[in-house]
Amino acid sequence: MKLRASFAFAFVFSCGAPIAHAANNAMACPAELVEVAGTCTPAKEVIAKIDEIVRASMAKQDLKAVLAGVAIDGKPLLIRAWGDSMTGVPATPDMHFRNGAVAIAYMGTVLLQLCDERVLSLDDKLSRWFPQYPKADRVSLKMLINATSGYADYVNAKILVPPLYANPFRAWTPDELIAMGLGQPMKCEPGACWSYAHTNFVILGKVLEKATHRKLEDLIRERILDRLGLKDTRSENTAIIQEPVLHAFDGERGRYEESTYWNPSWTLAHGAIMTSSIGDVLKSATAIGTGALLPPQSHALQLAPLTAKFERWNDKSYYGLGVVVANGWVIQTPSFAGYAAFMGYLPSRKLAIAVSNTLGEKGSLEGNRSTDLAAEIAKYLAPDTPVRY
Repeated sequence: MKLRASFAFAFVFSCGAPIAHAANNAMACPAELVEVAGTCTPAKEVIAKIDEIVRASMAKQDLKAVLAGVAIDGKPLLIRAWGDSMTGVPATPDMHFRNGAVAIAYMGTVLLQLCDERVLSLDDKLSRWFPQYPKADRVSLKMLINATSGYADYVNAKILVPPLYANPFRAWTPDELIAMGLGQPMKCEPGACWSYAHTNFVILGKVLEKATHRKLEDLIRERILDRLGLKDTRSENTAIIQEPVLHAFDGERGRYEESTYWNPSWTLAHGAIMTSSIGDVLKSATAIGTGALLPPQSHALQLAPLTAKFERWNDKSYYGLGVVVANGWVIQTPSFAGYAAFMGYLPSRKLAIAVSNTLGEKGSLEGNRSTDLAAEIAKYLAPDTPVRY
């Protein structure tokens, strides 16, 4: 029997907006067997094949280290490490790395929780908290989390990159980052286009703090990390990474160099700049993908196609509320300063994949190698529903 994935929708309402429920079609295999392309396959055989896929990718892409995890229906099938963190120091599955945009999925979840609690609304305008920002009376919180505000990105080759490359250890403040973003012309009128901008998430972080009178790091810890038991994930206010550390190496500045402790303060909202382990990212993939922290209506809203489709993707791909929904997969794909990662969940198969990698000296700086590797693993496990990103 060939299992075919589906991502069907039935519309309901939550927080005043139309949303959709995703349908699950997972095949049940006996213990010690795993579904692969509609066939129940021995777990040992599946693990060996994934190991083969990882090793081939490392050789082809010159990856220095890979951490990867696969879970089915919330149960880990594999959590392993390959390669070296540093010369002579093998990578291990418990090593920590910067999880980047995974925290955007956390922020979207916190936003929806606060919406359900009527602390705020997705349709609230930014002017309620920051009337001085451009067109704040027309930019909603929903536009911030799904990147349709029209604000420009401060991560700009002409604006941020020169000072960042000149001193990668510099600490940036949220107000400095916002000023760089808002100092540029808007990409479009609020709500008229999708344009990814880190500016949105830094502003949203400040809004969440003002609305709750709590620090964002506390909101994420109490509402996400503690509830899921993510003991290896935490917000950092400095460039520190908790031990043991997966070291990163980068060639963006024209030479291959260690980038582990470059300051990440420019990447996201203060309080959402985080480190994690591959096991915690794998748990997060399942929790975000299943809506474990939200009522069904709000989870469906998180995954609803409320933004314009991406022209470079197929018509089943779009940006949700803090997550990308691509060909049925719920994903995030952080990549910066020598670190890359992938967090993905396929509801139709109850399949979660998490990958993090670092680069060797000849590794390409273009794209996200973790996403490429996750796509290869997904191609093996769920060939009818490939990762397209």
